[in-house]
Amino acid sequence: MRLATIRTEAGTRAVRVDAEQAVETGDADLGTLLRRPDWRERAAAASGPAHPVDGLDYAPLVPAPEKIICVGANYRDHIKEMGREPPPYPTLFAKFPPTLIGAYDDVLLPAVSEAVDWEAELGVVIGTPTRHVTAEQAPAAIAGYTVLNDVSVRDYQNRTLQWLQGKMFEATTPIGPTLVTPDELGADPVTGLSAEISTEVDGEVLQRSNTDQLVFGAYHLIAYISEIVTLNPGDVIATGTPGGVGHARKPPRYLVDGSVLTTRIAGVGECRNTCRKEKI
Repeated sequence: MRLATIRTEAGTRAVRVDAEQAVETGDADLGTLLRRPDWRERAAAASGPAHPVDGLDYAPLVPAPEKIICVGANYRDHIKEMGREPPPYPTLFAKFPPTLIGAYDDVLLPAVSEAVDWEAELGVVIGTPTRHVTAEQAPAAIAGYTVLNDVSVRDYQNRTLQWLQGKMFEATTPIGPTLVTPDELGADPVTGLSAEISTEVDGEVLQRSNTDQLVFGAYHLIAYISEIVTLNPGDVIATGTPGGVGHARKPPRYLVDGSVLTTRIAGVGECRNTCRKEKI
């Protein structure tokens, strides 16, 4: 299945996205749907109002997740371009719900920075409460996969050793358009999802890699994070970005007002966002 949160005249609605129509499940958004123990059956049987797929107004996939946990330095090619060594443990940081935007919404470039960078990422959305699981048990925790871009404000990120301040600017992180369940993608129950991931800026491919370049895959990350905190339905794990970021280029290259940012994962989907400079 493919599931999403869309905006309608009556507010946001969770939908099952079929080939030509999106059918409402009766829930306000995908997060609300995923908190139901029977969410899979409810989504599969959805028969509410239908909307043509063409022209859907996608809201952030999960508008208000309890947690957005991100992973840094997690692609071998990105680690190499940054001149680092693979870490012994996942490097974790957080985002907050106000960072999230829909798959086709505008990215807000902060007024205080001229160093805003792209980071294509595979997103993992949790579908069941999860604590102290092994990597072998982790697949059962996954509701599905999605596309996101961890747009990063590099000058703020690098002011200190802690990255959070460069990752939490509002309206910077596209996510969606849909959640794709693992069975839809044929994700391997042992190795996880292998798919091409890429970023384009104004039609130029600047990142292209494969999720099999991950140092710590989705199952390992779920097991590790669940040692620390309970993962709850609707929580999002951003698994890291591959090589090709603007900050590592010589000279560095960043997003500017009017840039069109396209983030794509084969079989999962595509976000396409125009960047707009914040006015204060």
